[in-house]
Amino acid sequence: MAVPTAVTRADVRSGDDVEAGIVALWRSYGESRDQSQRDRLVLHYAPLVKYVAGRVGTGLPAHVDVADLIQSGIFGLVDAIEKFEPERGLKFETYAMQRIRGAILDDLRSQDWVPRSVRSRARDVERALERLGAKLQRTPTDRELAAELKIGLAELRELYGQLQLTSVVALDELIAPNKGGSSLAESLPDDAAEDPVASLVDQDSRRQLADAIAQLAERDRVVVTLYYFENLTLAEIGKVLGVTESRVCQLHTRAVLRLRTKLNEQSEA
Repeated sequence: MAVPTAVTRADVRSGDDVEAGIVALWRSYGESRDQSQRDRLVLHYAPLVKYVAGRVGTGLPAHVDVADLIQSGIFGLVDAIEKFEPERGLKFETYAMQRIRGAILDDLRSQDWVPRSVRSRARDVERALERLGAKLQRTPTDRELAAELKIGLAELRELYGQLQLTSVVALDELIAPNKGGSSLAESLPDDAAEDPVASLVDQDSRRQLADAIAQLAERDRVVVTLYYFENLTLAEIGKVLGVTESRVCQLHTRAVLRLRTKLNEQSEA
């Protein structure tokens, strides 16, 4: 049994050495802003880009190349390294994943891969959700939504698939559409600079999001929680729910559309 123990201790020492090296590299980069040191940080954190691109890519149509998402994400990683402020107390990986995801989504939008007809259908679905929500005082079922749209249930689920690109948005964008693209991570309070007004706004945004999620159907709630808060992929969520990845993709699209509708209703109230 001595061999596994020795290996484990060696692994721990190796991991500690790597961590100490990264801390030293961050300190040196912060003082010098040397590009070669920045590039070393980019290489170290590059796996984050692949991870985030893979997660975003699982919610997109097959014609979207994950390699293109990775390329966009690298720009987000570089931006994160250059703008990261360790003194704010936020873990770099958390901050970087927000920036990487934001860069990928910005690139998707700039290429406008969503046809106008699909955007129009998305608005139709959101308006139907608003009407039914006001009438029923609850979240409508797929069958009720299909009836409101005068289409069949199978056609509605096919429509969810077409709306995938329109639903690939971060939850922080849903609660902060007017913040000029800043992420929820960037809006976290800085202990060194008190801003009670901003703090109240942030608390209210979080409350609105929590209220909107609580009103979702149980499966939608599970998908949102596992995808955005537990960092599971759509395939992994499918295994949890016992359904196919394509069905999870439909549920994710439906959940985001419903969240957007509910948050719009709250902002207008």
